[in-house]
Amino acid sequence: MQENKAHRPKTIFITGSEGFVGKELVKKCHSLGYKTVCVDLPKVQRSEYFSADINKPEIAELIPDGADAIIHLAALSRDSDCKNKAYECFTINVMGTLNLMQAAEQRNVKQFIFASTEWVYDNFVEGEEKTEDSIINIANHTSEYALSKLVSEGNLRQNSKHGFCPVAILRFGIIYGSRKDNWSAVESLFNQVRTQDKITVGSLRTGRCFINVSDIVEGIVKSIGLPGFNIINLEGNRLLRLGEVIETSKKILNKNPEIVETTPNNISIRPVSNKKAKELLHWGPKINLEQGLRDLNAFLGDQ
Repeated sequence: MQENKAHRPKTIFITGSEGFVGKELVKKCHSLGYKTVCVDLPKVQRSEYFSADINKPEIAELIPDGADAIIHLAALSRDSDCKNKAYECFTINVMGTLNLMQAAEQRNVKQFIFASTEWVYDNFVEGEEKTEDSIINIANHTSEYALSKLVSEGNLRQNSKHGFCPVAILRFGIIYGSRKDNWSAVESLFNQVRTQDKITVGSLRTGRCFINVSDIVEGIVKSIGLPGFNIINLEGNRLLRLGEVIETSKKILNKNPEIVETTPNNISIRPVSNKKAKELLHWGPKINLEQGLRDLNAFLGDQ
């Protein structure tokens, strides 16, 4: 009997499955009935999981032939892990991605989804909101991490011009959520309100379009099956100022620590638009700051 492709479960190959986003993505894929094959460096006792190096040619043997998508999350993803370590950073983030692209071609993968970052945007000017069409001057970057993501974006764009499978480059915003470490400013400030009587911050008016990990995962899943070559920002709906994070934390925790601003006029703002994601993917963030912080509070209380 011929297989009904309309009802065939999607097969998704996920790298970096043991990271913060990866774990949430695997859960989401399972809830949708997708078949997942997961790879990462840590050794985990779990079916459908393999401890593997994205730089090794043998990784192609793990990719199911004709997989619906590779979702490539594996990377050195903190700026501190990459700073002054260009060789290590580019070996993993650039050469590892090139190796995976070659493996995708060998295994006839239908789509390549690449986790990039909003840090590729440079030179924020007051009143400007960055979009996927914003011009990026690579000469302005001093971050090896941002450079590595830009180079991989360029390699994917180039290969797409030569018959590579459809590509979705997802530029993640600053992610927060319920986790033990590697915190963004959101989790860090919340925990300070929770545990300290005095909080020191640069400028309360500094802001980012922070986004909850569950909304990032929803955006990734929505991009599965997208045709062509696309670059898409997955960002929060608006700028969240550090002062708002602190005030919301105080409300939830019913605490009132002393707040000290060390550089109140040194304001850093990075407005990045998510309009394209809303229009193209029919996606939008659902977790507001208060809900996200309440979830974090429950998580920390269980630790």
